Amino acid sequence: MPLEKINRPVPGIRNFFADISSTHLANGFIAFLFSASAPVAIVLGVGAKGGLTEQELASWMFGGLAFNGLVSIFVTIVYRQPLVFFWTISGSVLVGPAFGHLTFPEIIGAFYATGLLLLILGLTGSVGWIMRHLPMPIIMGMVAGVFLQFGIDWIVALKNDFWIAFPMTAAFFLFSFHPAVARRMPPMIGVLVIGVIAVVLQGSFNPAGKEIALNMVEPIIFTPVFSWQAMIELVVPISITVLAAQNAQGIGILKANGHNPPVNTITTTCGGMSIVCAAVGTVSTCLTGPVNAILSSGGTKESQYSAAIFICLLAILFGLYSPVLTKSMLAAPPAFIATLAGLALFRVLQNSFVASFQRSFTLGALTAFLVTVSDLTLFNIGSPFWGLLFGFITSWILERTDFRTLEGQSKNQ
Repeated sequence: MPLEKINRPVPGIRNFFADISSTHLANGFIAFLFSASAPVAIVLGVGAKGGLTEQELASWMFGGLAFNGLVSIFVTIVYRQPLVFFWTISGSVLVGPAFGHLTFPEIIGAFYATGLLLLILGLTGSVGWIMRHLPMPIIMGMVAGVFLQFGIDWIVALKNDFWIAFPMTAAFFLFSFHPAVARRMPPMIGVLVIGVIAVVLQGSFNPAGKEIALNMVEPIIFTPVFSWQAMIELVVPISITVLAAQNAQGIGILKANGHNPPVNTITTTCGGMSIVCAAVGTVSTCLTGPVNAILSSGGTKESQYSAAIFICLLAILFGLYSPVLTKSMLAAPPAFIATLAGLALFRVLQNSFVASFQRSFTLGALTAFLVTVSDLTLFNIGSPFWGLLFGFITSWILERTDFRTLEGQSKNQ
């Protein structure tokens, strides 16, 4: 069994209260504010455009926060390091175009299949081999194509609702200007606070005539439909983005901060929880990069797990009351959601372009980007799949040297 061994004593309740500090509480709270703002805005933007009801979106939020919060506490305690799992933002964005030609039960069927694939990869220890053989520029070209619309929606919001979008944008640049400021006040938290103030001053908060009551969630158990179109379009792209665009980022951040994240256990957890979360309509699970970066940014390395437990407790609480979160976000003006999501993905989009066109497989990456942006649908299969396929074919024909270089590098690792 390739799952990593536990090399240290598992902390108990006394250890937790001894290790938790004001720094860890602050980091946990800031990380939670980030998780409950931009990622939620992205999901709501995708779901609302896809025609999901308020109750279906609340069910999605419940699985993403509560279920993943529970498993994160367990894995964090077992390995005594920050290992927080939430839903994949990249996967959520990938799902958006699929709503145009697939039903939600078909999409959920793809969530189940994605979870099964990740579970197999984790249990067999195949993740490392796959990551070494993937032409990452082509994948990131597809990711850039999917994310591009969120950047465009942010710019359009500046035109359509200037006094909501502009203060939020100004806050992002202000808090991003100096690294020391960004460490004390994560830019997206500043964007959220300024955005809320702008919405209040504009009187734009509109809960559609309904009072926002403190109601607990009533999760929906969805019956999946397994269609070959959904499997082809979503399973491989979502799995790749979970492994390459999100888990890899989270693992890299934790390693940079002195931790030794268990790669196979992480992948197995993502697979198992993707299956569990799919039951309530939640997109696949991933190891979060930004959240774990915040959690591991202060305090002693050995005690940073306590910050992870704190954010997970908050996530479970808000997951149980996800209708409140969902209704509040949906009552905000569209420009607030578009700007929050666009700014959250601003640097992600930049990094996707850099990874796509920096050195190798550039023609394949460009093809993947263009095909994905075109929103091409063939045989009822959406553009992200065709972007990957045509990008790979382009590189195979025109960039054979890059494939030989990649093969040589993988043999040396």
